[in-house]
Amino acid sequence: MDIAATRPEADTRSRILDAAESLFVEHGLEATSMRMITSNASANIAAAHYHFGSKESLIEAVFRRGLARLNEMRLRELDRLEREAGGTPLKPRQVLEAFFGTALVLAADRETGGAQFMRLLGRTMTDPNQFIRTFLATEYREVVDRFRAALFAALPEVPREEIIWRLHFMLGAMSYALSGMDALRLAAGITGTDDPRAIAPRLMAFLLGGLRAPLPMLQEPQVPTFPGATGKQISTRSRKTKRTEDEGATRARGHRPAVRSTRSSK
Repeated sequence: MDIAATRPEADTRSRILDAAESLFVEHGLEATSMRMITSNASANIAAAHYHFGSKESLIEAVFRRGLARLNEMRLRELDRLEREAGGTPLKPRQVLEAFFGTALVLAADRETGGAQFMRLLGRTMTDPNQFIRTFLATEYREVVDRFRAALFAALPEVPREEIIWRLHFMLGAMSYALSGMDALRLAAGITGTDDPRAIAPRLMAFLLGGLRAPLPMLQEPQVPTFPGATGKQISTRSRKTKRTEDEGATRARGHRPAVRSTRSSK
């Protein structure tokens, strides 16, 4: 194959991907048209259809390119930590840093496009349409399964459905943080930087605090659906034990019960 002859087509494809990603961040998926993208990429509609076929396929290509890099970073870090642990469970902090910390590292990369993609991912995950939700679930499945298993092993005393809920909330917090400071400035008048390196200490402290929080007393929680979740609903009726009933009675008498916490698993 003549590599030189294929390079212009590859360059055109990359320009279209870069332009689409930039415009999706600025205008959103729905408001960005193929004509806007091709104009920004100095390409024509025929080239866009040749490389991607449709706007939906172009959206998939943009996310697949960015997620491949992010997922590789996450799995590489998790593999490293598990090798060093020598078969013993990781600490919850290590699992979160491998999953969320790598995302913050990529979000700080302004030279090779990581920052722009992570901002797009954050904004999209806060309000994804069904098409994006289904696509992300497929792309995230392997990574979420690995990290969920690592958290199960790190917190064996915590019910698995509770870990899934907390992972769901943490994904939401991360997405909101990556989407930018606009909402925070509007709601609270707070000025600050969007630099993930400055946000990281606050965000990681928040995530770890949520993961270690005392277990709630719930009747029948439902497992949330998030990218990579199996969708299986797990009943907690079996957890209505004498401990729960005793804690409820203690609360009713006005005494503070001993709260079971995951803090010791740090």
